[in-house]
Amino acid sequence: MERATVDVYERRAADWLARRPPRRVDAARDFAARVSPGEVRLDAGSGPGSYTARLGAPVVALDAALAMVRLAASQAPGAWPVQGDLEALPFRRGTLAGAWARASYLHVERERLPLALAELHHALRVGAPVDLTMKRGDYEGWELPGDDFPGRFFACWAPPDLADVVVGAGFVIDDFEADSEWIVVNGRRARTLPDTVGPRMRLLLCGLNPSLFAADAGVGFARPGNRFWPAALAAGLVTRDRDPLHALRVHGVGMTDLVKRATVGAAELAPAEFRQGLLRVWRLVARHRPGAVCFVGLTGWRAAVDRRAKAGLQPNKIGDVPVYVMPNTSGLNARVRVDELADHLRAAAALGPMATPPELEPLPGPDNRPS
Repeated sequence: MERATVDVYERRAADWLARRPPRRVDAARDFAARVSPGEVRLDAGSGPGSYTARLGAPVVALDAALAMVRLAASQAPGAWPVQGDLEALPFRRGTLAGAWARASYLHVERERLPLALAELHHALRVGAPVDLTMKRGDYEGWELPGDDFPGRFFACWAPPDLADVVVGAGFVIDDFEADSEWIVVNGRRARTLPDTVGPRMRLLLCGLNPSLFAADAGVGFARPGNRFWPAALAAGLVTRDRDPLHALRVHGVGMTDLVKRATVGAAELAPAEFRQGLLRVWRLVARHRPGAVCFVGLTGWRAAVDRRAKAGLQPNKIGDVPVYVMPNTSGLNARVRVDELADHLRAAAALGPMATPPELEPLPGPDNRPS
């Protein structure tokens, strides 16, 4: 989180406790009832602990401001106080059985929220409930109108965009409520992969959907027989094997899936799932504007856009972003060699900001957004 925002909470923790009484007490108790008894749950961005004691036990009260952590410890004596950052959670994979986040992730920049929620996905076990509250609006910056604790960064959200990001981060949305000021998302950690996306991506890779093996491993294309990572290393696209975070942060290579539902194989997916998934990917591209998009596997693009599509640069693009489609890297497609797959990845990467792609015909934009 932004240091200046944390500093406001450090200086004014006691004032915040006095002036911000809890307003979602019943919701906090409902959340507690959804978490398995005796399992660890997280108060993510706990502040002074106004909700912590109501979330059940055992509970971790995590906040970036040490003053807030100390107050939370006094307000909820049985809690486990932890000073930590929402964008770098200090938990092993699958440690937590639930997460409550009341007006905390709204201090994360919009472009960085997907990766922050991917951190949360990593820390939660499959099926763990999540209660997330965000501020509604179109404002992003340091001077939120009417803020009585000035000096904090805020990112407000339109409901459809937030829903897209939550789904992309690997969560199932069970309930989604929005009024004029707040958005409340109730959901569960899905058995899938979160997007690893962020600002200034040179290339966005889009798989068909996660396999159950990859979802459980936490890494796309994780099965030993899949040739994606050997090809990406051979192409110079990445320098670490099976490390999507390193690929994003060091090489500007993001990863998502056309369909978020994990299956044993892509043959289990229906054409309608690919078409619906393309709308989400379209909106993701519009928000992050990567240099190019590469669909790994022709099946999804053929089902959603062009049933006669061949591997290579496509005559259509997403907005003004060029699209490349390459063969599936699965071991079931062994007739395509690793060196050929590497050539496709190099060609896709060459479409990015340093290259001048040919003029492409734009696809018609999606005319419906989730409400």
